[in-house]
Amino acid sequence: MLARRFTIVCLLMSLFGMGFAILVAEAGHADRPWEAAGACRLNCVNQFNR
Repeated sequence: MLARRFTIVCLLMSLFGMGFAILVAEAGHADRPWEAAGACRLNCVNQFNR
């Protein structure tokens, strides 16, 4: 009985830990500047290839 409760608690804590790790990783993720100016970047590259 005690082993079953311990297993359930460990599984719940691991799920909570994985969810919290995902939140922390997404919060620390920097914006991608190449997506904000993607079209301009492609146009600049095409101008130099002429």
